[in-house]
Amino acid sequence: MSACCGHDHGHFHDAETSQAYRRVLWFALVVNGAMFAAEMAGAFFSRSVALQADALDFLGDAANYGISLAVVGMHLRWRARAALVKGLSMGLFGIWVIGTTAWRVMEGGVPHAATISAVGTLALVANVAVAVALFKFREGDANMRSVWLCSRNDAIANVAVIAAGGGVWLSNTFWPDVLVGGIIASLALIASVDVLRRARAELRQVREEGDNAAAHHDGAAHPAAAD
Repeated sequence: MSACCGHDHGHFHDAETSQAYRRVLWFALVVNGAMFAAEMAGAFFSRSVALQADALDFLGDAANYGISLAVVGMHLRWRARAALVKGLSMGLFGIWVIGTTAWRVMEGGVPHAATISAVGTLALVANVAVAVALFKFREGDANMRSVWLCSRNDAIANVAVIAAGGGVWLSNTFWPDVLVGGIIASLALIASVDVLRRARAELRQVREEGDNAAAHHDGAAHPAAAD
């Protein structure tokens, strides 16, 4: 962790940097929205739980980027609250994927391996492009950190989705697809814990700064009487 992680990185000190971050977030929002549609189509035709989970991850990330665009440049309190919402959504997504994976095990059936790998490769290219664009903002506050984690985890998940396609083709079973669904869920839950921890720490920082400011104000308003 950077030594300056506790600083207010999300509040940019110049308009140029703020605009650069906004442009990157808009790029990420558009890419994730397009890939949600592409992966949902791929999941429908291939009957892949891994693609379906990854598609819904794209949708969640698109919503997260929209939230980040709304709060960038605001006070740390609002950015930390936004990070709390995103952290909770990441955790709920992980739980949802676990449920979907269990349903796939009970339902059975072999998904279409070639479609899984092809769509997974397209998703990997998209997520690597977003992760590279966000790389220099990865050590910011909890809100900025959550944006970076989303892109990094998506790229890792896409590699697993591609591998799942190969595993389904080799084994002619649904187990590789189900395994990848569990991996994606685990990544979402781990990232959720990290984002929630950072957001809670920043909210404590805001409260402490507010308490210190109030104490200083009271001290200035009621100076000690001179001897």
